[in-house]
Amino acid sequence: MAVLIIILLILLIFAFVVTRPDGSYEVPGRGYKEYRVDGFSSWLRNYVTKSENWGKIRTCLAQSNSGCCKPPTVCGFTYVNPTLWVNPTNPVSDPDCSMWSNDQMQLCYGCNACKAGLLGNLRKEWRKANVIMIVTVVVLICVYLIGCSAFKNAQTEELFRRYKQGWA
Repeated sequence: MAVLIIILLILLIFAFVVTRPDGSYEVPGRGYKEYRVDGFSSWLRNYVTKSENWGKIRTCLAQSNSGCCKPPTVCGFTYVNPTLWVNPTNPVSDPDCSMWSNDQMQLCYGCNACKAGLLGNLRKEWRKANVIMIVTVVVLICVYLIGCSAFKNAQTEELFRRYKQGWA
């Protein structure tokens, strides 16, 4: 049980270190934040953006029609409807701006903004898992302490029983 507690504590510390930076920044004039890939921990960023991993993730995103459905705000695209955005006349030099496509299977799945958005969602989910792991570790420590105390009391009772029998 002690080994399980130690392993959970190591996993908990790792998860907190990996999810500490959040990568978000305020978008002027908007009520939401956008993410930058560089704002996340290097381990999580490298794991998600690695080409073989991102290819699998991208396939899932495209099939589920989730995430990466709008061009980055910095590009200045004009909103027409949820599936159509008009290119600006003066595109910004951000490489994500040239990667945007109105094709529903393309959108901006190759953009760094999409990867950063996914990293932001992963961070939120890991933070929720961290809370569950903290509760689990606390419960396991309590059970472990109660078990150790009961074991010690049982040994002490056996010791006293031998002494009581010796005097009678």
